[in-house]
This record gives sequence, C-alpha cells and structure tokens, in this order.
Amino acid sequence: MPKPKAQLPWFGLMAALALFLLPEACIARSRNKDCGVTLCGDVNISFPFRLTSQPRKCGDHRYELECDNNNRTTLVMKHGRFYVQNISYGNHTIQVVDASLGKNDCSLPRSSFIFGHPCKLPYWVSYPTSSNMYLVNCTTQMKSSLYVDASRCHNRSSHPPTYFYFLDQGTRPVDFSQFCTVDAQVPVGLENISNMSTLDIYKNLLLGFELSWMDLDDFPLHCTEDKLQVILDSLRSALETYVDSFVDFPFNREYYYGSTGTYISLGVTRGVILLRALPGICCLIVVVTYKWRRRHLSVDDMIEEFFQSQNDIIPIRYSYREIKRMTKSFRDKLGEGGYSSVYKGKLCSGHFVAIKLLGKSKANGQDFINEVATIGRIHHANVARLIGFCAEGSKQAFVYDFMSNGSLDKIIFAEENKTILSWQQMFDIALGVARGIEYLHQGCDMQILHFDIKPHNVLLDENFIPKVSDFGLAKLYSVDDNIVSLTAARGTIGYIAPELVYKNIGGISYKADVYSFGMLLMEMVGRRKNLNVLAEHLSQIYFPSWIYGRLHQGQDFELREVTDFEKILVKKMIITTCWCIQVTPNDRPSMNKVLQMLETDVELIQMPPKSFQLPFEISTGDHVDDNPSEDPTSSLLSSNEISLNIV
Repeated sequence: MPKPKAQLPWFGLMAALALFLLPEACIARSRNKDCGVTLCGDVNISFPFRLTSQPRKCGDHRYELECDNNNRTTLVMKHGRFYVQNISYGNHTIQVVDASLGKNDCSLPRSSFIFGHPCKLPYWVSYPTSSNMYLVNCTTQMKSSLYVDASRCHNRSSHPPTYFYFLDQGTRPVDFSQFCTVDAQVPVGLENISNMSTLDIYKNLLLGFELSWMDLDDFPLHCTEDKLQVILDSLRSALETYVDSFVDFPFNREYYYGSTGTYISLGVTRGVILLRALPGICCLIVVVTYKWRRRHLSVDDMIEEFFQSQNDIIPIRYSYREIKRMTKSFRDKLGEGGYSSVYKGKLCSGHFVAIKLLGKSKANGQDFINEVATIGRIHHANVARLIGFCAEGSKQAFVYDFMSNGSLDKIIFAEENKTILSWQQMFDIALGVARGIEYLHQGCDMQILHFDIKPHNVLLDENFIPKVSDFGLAKLYSVDDNIVSLTAARGTIGYIAPELVYKNIGGISYKADVYSFGMLLMEMVGRRKNLNVLAEHLSQIYFPSWIYGRLHQGQDFELREVTDFEKILVKKMIITTCWCIQVTPNDRPSMNKVLQMLETDVELIQMPPKSFQLPFEISTGDHVDDNPSEDPTSSLLSSNEISLNIV
C-alpha cells in the first residue's frame, strides 16, 4: 500500500531536523570546552560563564562576567554591580556582594536585585535569602519604628538634608511616607529587620547573598512559550554549527574530537540526507507561503469591506506608488515609534505632509480601520487632519498635515531645548489639547475615546497650535454610553488610567482620557516625566505626589523669571491636573469641566483631595456614576482655601 502524499512535508521537516541537529551536541560541546578554565582573582571562570575579554565562542553570553582592574570578578546587571565571591558549578549557585558596599566606610547598598522571571533574568536569589528590603531616601526624619537607620556615618551637612532608612519588603504601601523615595531593593537573608541594629544589618549585607542560575538545557523547555520559535531557534543554531563544521574544521581540526575519516563520513551522510529531504522542505515552504498569503488576503478583504460600507469617509485614497513618490522613496525620516515610522512628503500642490507608515507587525487591519474610522470624520482645529491613506496588503499608511514643530514631548522632555516656550504658550497648548479631547467626547455624532493621550501624540504646527493625533487605539461608542466595555487594557504606561488595569476601581469611560490628559498636563508643568521607571529611583512615589505635597503645604516651586500672571497660569494648571489624576474615575471631572477650570478665575477652583493613592487601597465600591448629573466634581468651582507661592 503506497504512503499518503500528505506525509511528505512532515517527513522532510523531520529529516531536516535530524540533518541539522545530529552533530550539534558533540561539536558544540567541543567548541565550548576548548576555552578551558580562566581565573579572575580567586574565582574560576568556565562554561557556561565567560569573561568579556574572552573570544565570542567561549561560554554563554547570558552569563557574562567582567574582570576589573583590581582583578575582581564582577557581575554587571541592569540595576547594579556585584562582586563575585565564589561560583559552585555543581550546585548551580554564585555568591555575590554589592560592589557599592564598603566594609569600614559610609557607603550604602546602592545596587538593586529585582526579582523577575528566570527566563528574562537568568539568576534568582537562592533560599533562604529570598526577600528584599528597601533602601529609602527621605527628606525628613522618620519617627516610625518601621524605618531602621541605614546611615553608618551621621553627617547631616547636606542641603537639603537627606536621611537613609531600611524598610522590610513586607511594608504596607500605606506605611510609605510621601517624603521618601526608594533608592534600591536590596536582597537580605532576614525575615524582619525592625528589631535589628544598623551594624547587624550591614554585617549581614557584607556576607553577600547567593544566586542560582538555570541550566542551559532547560532554557528551550521552560523559557519559550511559542514551540515553533523553539524549533526555529534550534534550526538556526544547528545550521550555524553545520556550516561552521565545514568552514572551521580544515583550519582548526585540533579542537574537534574524532578522526578526519569519521568527520568526512558524517559530512557525506548529511549531504545524502539533505538531497532526500529537499522535496519535503520545498513542500513545507509552499504550504507556509499559502497560509501566509491567505491571512493577508483576509485582512485586505476586511479593509475593503469597511471602506465600501463607509460613505462618509472623506480622506483621499492613495496608491503605494504615490506614497513613495511623495516621500521620494522615504528619504526624509521625521521619527520612529514602536509600530510605525513617519516621513516628510510633498503633495503635487506643493503642500507638505507627514506620512505615517505602519510596520508589518502593526498592519493587522483593525488598528488601521480604527484610525481611519475615527479621524476620517473629525474636523477640529485641535485634532490632526487626515488628508489621505494607503491600503495595499501589508503596506498601510496615513497622510497627515505636516506639523513643523513636531510633537510636544520633544519640547518638554529634551535635555537641551532649542525651543523654550513661555508659560503662556504652554498654557495655550494645554487649553488646545483639552478642547480637542472635549470635541472627541461630545462634539461628534459618536463618542470617541482616544485611550492614548500623551505628549508624543500631541503635534504642534508652525504657530504651536496643538493637534491631538494617533487614533490607533481609539474606540467609537454611543454618546449615551457612560460606561463602555473593552476586551483588553490599552494605552501607554505612565498615562493609562488605573481602571483599565484594576477592575475594582470603577467602570471604563471617557474619564480614562481625562486621567491621561492630567498626566500630560503634569509633565508640561514639571517639564519632566512623571514616572521615570527604574532610571534613578525604584520608587512608587512619583512626581504628581511630590508636587501635590508642595502645593498642599504652600511651598515654593522655584520657577524663575515668571510674571505674576504666569504664576496664576501655572497654579491653575497644577490644580486642574490634581483633579484629572484622581484614582477613582468617579472623582474626576469631565473634559467640559476641565475646560471651565482652565478658563475660570483660579481663586474659584477648589483644591482636590490628594491624588496619590495606591491601587490596593482603593475600595471596591467605587465606580463611575451612571448618572452624569450627579457628578461629584460639579461643585469643584468654589473657593480655594490653599495658596500656592511661586517665586
């Protein structure tokens, strides 16, 4: 009975796997062993570890170590440096100590070890040192017994004075003071440090802690969710070894075990198998190509069906050839995001445009439809105008008006600003963005929720008039929907509303855009990011909490060379921000009320409650009010009892 032909592609795949993977183990083992053992100080370095000074073929790059000028083995991680005291290859453990910590000096444990998935971080803290403690930096002395003094040298000459304390990892968020920031998360083999002296804690820290590492053979099994990716990675690695065995063997045969005759026999055998497997491999390529083309054709059909059903979409449809001609083959690149690139182009009329070309990973059809469906029907001075679009298979692009001053983030985040805007200009930009969002919420026949308001998505024209842009995450809802449904959270970390992540906070509504606008407004005031994750501090105490504390206590913001009128504008922006970033959506105003606050007398704006509140402290009873007439922010325009001193 003849074999079914359907088995041919799978036979080809199995033969290819056998062909490539057969020599992998013996050749890879000999290639790694030839590096031998290397010494750095008293520490033996051998596979899988390697030193940065060794050839690339030695060891594994995930276990790279440094040997510094003092002959000390150093493990360099994302959040700190650690000296290696010992490596136990039998137990798969490595003993390390914080490199920033001295024995008889005033140093502090500045290096952090953040617990994570061992597949992303190939080390994890061994038992019993499986807990961290926090090193916190406070601007005032702490009286609570939870705060253990971390300073071995009591020198308070710094201005302003700083105080360092240790806190247990189990410290509740409510016990974190708003006057403290977290400098480091320090591994420690102690369950509780509250009753220990500073000296005893440092004795424990100087002993170091033990890390375990994963065996390389376990990485493909445990660390790749996509089984196809495992096969592809194995094939790629095996192919490199296969080619290397033919190219490298004649010149470095002394590093390979076995006789030349054995090696040649293996090569001939593999060549024969390759010839027999070629038909199966070709069939496999045909099947994969067919499925890929079907998927993209279905995306094309979905987009075409959408355009045929939307008779009110005004933007012009361009061909990909026309897009290339406008951009002169994508010569002038303006910027690049996570899923798209933006190029400068020119229409036949001489009008300059910005062309946003979606990457292939983003060209799934749905986000493209979202953007055309929303922005295609919008006409507002503070919303980016979509001139046209291109949809040809995986080639998808948008044609917008060119904004000569770029995006807002380049102005407020740049270290060396070429363009310094006055507070009046910043206030006008904030007011324009608020008007654009308010139009999206209430000015159209459908309620448009943007879900990605941030400085990068606010464009500025030649007169610094702001335009809300990038509607890839936007959703259309009925104007009567006070609470909407989403299948998954959407937005950018640092701007995403809490209710999109924590479902017990409240329902999802237009208040999500209000929160994002508040975070944007706060960054405009501070001209810095609200939450610079793990860059300088590992703290959950972020900029909005700090600025609210100063506002509440009537402290100065030290703004230089500002007029009395500009002080009023800044104060108005800050108070409005504090209303917008309330954690529970029910406590936030609508964009219509936000506009009223920005346009009214600052003395009539009531000070909101403290905006900084951690998610686990939120009551599960809070929700977005289904009745907009009962908005608790309706009385926020009243007398303000708190004064702000800006010098």
